[in-house]
This record gives sequence, structure tokens and C-alpha cells, in this order.
Amino acid sequence: MDILTLVGLIVGFGGIIGGMLLEGGHIGSLMNAPAFLIVVGGTFGAVLIQLPMDVFKRALGRAKWAFMPPTVDLQASIEKIVEWSNIARKEGLLRLEDYIQQEPDPFASKALQLLVDGKEPEEIRHILEMDLTIHEESELQSITFFEALGGYAPTIGIIGAVLGLIHVMGNLADPSKLGGGIAAAFVATIYGLVLANVFALPMGNKIKSSIKRKGRLCELIIEGIIAIAHGENPRNIESRLQGFIQH
Repeated sequence: MDILTLVGLIVGFGGIIGGMLLEGGHIGSLMNAPAFLIVVGGTFGAVLIQLPMDVFKRALGRAKWAFMPPTVDLQASIEKIVEWSNIARKEGLLRLEDYIQQEPDPFASKALQLLVDGKEPEEIRHILEMDLTIHEESELQSITFFEALGGYAPTIGIIGAVLGLIHVMGNLADPSKLGGGIAAAFVATIYGLVLANVFALPMGNKIKSSIKRKGRLCELIIEGIIAIAHGENPRNIESRLQGFIQH
């Protein structure tokens, strides 16, 4: 559980509501079902028009990463690669074949398979870097869902405000209704801005950071496997890979 995401949402919404209360407002003034329907419905509708189905499904699946990011343990991966290096030096590369099925990470498993198959180091690098690039680009497409939410929400909020003002203009004959009507009209703008800047864009950036961390782990695996293929000393491999943690 990423506690910072939860704390950030509480602080963000709490700060907005708390500030309004300190200024003498009341929570009820922010409750407006038509404005909520316009902003949320309009924004999600626009996003659905923009995104293909596979990207939409992937985005929904990655949304949980904002609260429960995937585990990326670089130190454990370094220790595992050093272990593979020691085994390769003592017993040969074919001995690593036993570890392919045991490896839970598909990327590391494929890297081991290429190593055991006797591929040339540069060929291994080319294959793995291509896989990493394609996979990372595919994962980053899920971020477009949250970026689109953040882009459309404020605009749809303005549309909601304009619709509210049109309704208010129909009551010009009754000045007593103008103040409350105008205030209610701008609630849609608040909904749009909050949806974009407190929820959608921060969530997207948090998920993007998880994708980047997984990409760094894959880069570490590539460097480690290439070093094993070159027959480098396990201590040198460990020293080099520690740079992924220090930067």
C-alpha cells in the first residue's frame, strides 16, 4: 500500500474543503448532482471516444498501481544475478537452465533462456532492449487515460458552468435567485479542476513512476545478463549493478 497516495488525496481534498469552511462556506454548496453528472459523465465520455478498448482496459488494470505499486526490489535482483554469475563460472551456462522455470519474472526468465541458448551478447542485448521498449511503450499508453481525464475535465467543467449560467439567465425576472444560481453554476468548474488536478494527473504520474521503476529493473537485468555472457567476475558485476541503486 502506497501510503503517500492515500495521504495526498486526504490532504488535497481536505485542504480544499477546509479552506472553503474557513472562508465561511459550507459543504452543502459543493453538492450539485447536475454539475457532477455533467463533469464526470462528459469527461469519461470524451475519454472513451479517444481511447481504443485495449488501452482503456489496461488503464483500469494499472489504476491500482497508484495505491499498490508493483514490488521492484533492485537489491534482491542484483543478488540473484550475482548468484547466477557464480553458478555460470563454476558449472557452466547450461546449469542455469534449472533456474528458467523457477524465475517468476517473465523478462528475467527470457533473458536467462537467451543466455543458456548461447546467443551472442550483442544479440541478447538487442532482443531484450527491443522487448523492453515495446513493453514500456505499451504500459505508458495506459497513462493516456489519466492524462485525457486531466485534460478534458476542466473544459467540461467550464461547459457545465456555462450551462448553469444559461439556466440562471432564464430567471433574470427573479433577482433573489441570481446569487445562488450563479454560485451553483460554478460548482461544475470546481468539479472539473479537482478531478483533473487532485485525482487524474497525480494518479497518472504515480503510475508512470511505477512503470519507470520496472523499466529500471529490466535495464539492470539486461546489464547483468550481458556481463554473465561476457564471463565477467561476479564481484565486478555486483559493483556495476549497484549503480542502478545509487542513481
